[in-house]
Amino acid sequence: MMARKTTKTRKSAKPRKTTKQGLQVARKGNAARLKPAKAQKKADAKAAHGELPQWTKAEIDEAFRRFAAANPEPRGELHHVNPFTLLVAVVLSAQATDAGVNKATPALFKLADTPEKMARLGEDRVRELIKTIGLFRTKAKNVVALSQILVAQHGGKVPHGRDALEALPGVGRKTANVVLNIAFGEPTIAVDTHIFRIGNRTGLAVGKTPLDVELKLLDVVPEHYRLHAHHWLILHGRYVCLARRPLCETCIIADLCKWPGKTVDSPGNSAVSSSAAGADK
Repeated sequence: MMARKTTKTRKSAKPRKTTKQGLQVARKGNAARLKPAKAQKKADAKAAHGELPQWTKAEIDEAFRRFAAANPEPRGELHHVNPFTLLVAVVLSAQATDAGVNKATPALFKLADTPEKMARLGEDRVRELIKTIGLFRTKAKNVVALSQILVAQHGGKVPHGRDALEALPGVGRKTANVVLNIAFGEPTIAVDTHIFRIGNRTGLAVGKTPLDVELKLLDVVPEHYRLHAHHWLILHGRYVCLARRPLCETCIIADLCKWPGKTVDSPGNSAVSSSAAGADK
């Protein structure tokens, strides 16, 4: 008898899982691969030590030209109705998300949208209204205290000056920069965790401290883009250049970025970078 042939049925290929060691993405039908987690960490370390190539003036201008084209009038995401509520919202946002702050502030600002009202509301009531926000006890104390100072020393107005702002309880350089920029139209750059990461990761503004990165950005960002620069960078860090899994495949400045851990760019994109670099010579 002839031996019966046995046919093995091939199992359908299972979809490949995305893991930390091998993230895969698709970009307009072209496959692109994000480097493994270990390689990304090495790339981040290299960036943090200032070992990346310098951006040319033409590349920096091109990056912000793209940000401006994609979002001509960027806005901060903290809800507020006047300079005072902006100041309070930024103070509350320290070590908290904007979304979390925005959930708590409507009830607070309905009762107290001026320093006088906030001071009268009192620490206990403020604490109750913001208890969903991290460090709410300290923040309630600071909000009431700064409100009392605004009434006593500034006529109930938010001062238009860095020194006066930073003298208020709970207000540091970053908070002052946000208020000066949004409330008073000053071309300041408030360096938060997102901008600090982007500055170092991309090589755009390398620094060991937020102040280092801020000063470098103020030096390299073209003046006509400076007013909105911190909004563009914060939003980019919040939604694209993420800490653990940067979305290089959707990044509008990927071809300009110097981070060695990014998604491999298509030849067309790298040509843009070369063109921008050449224009600066």
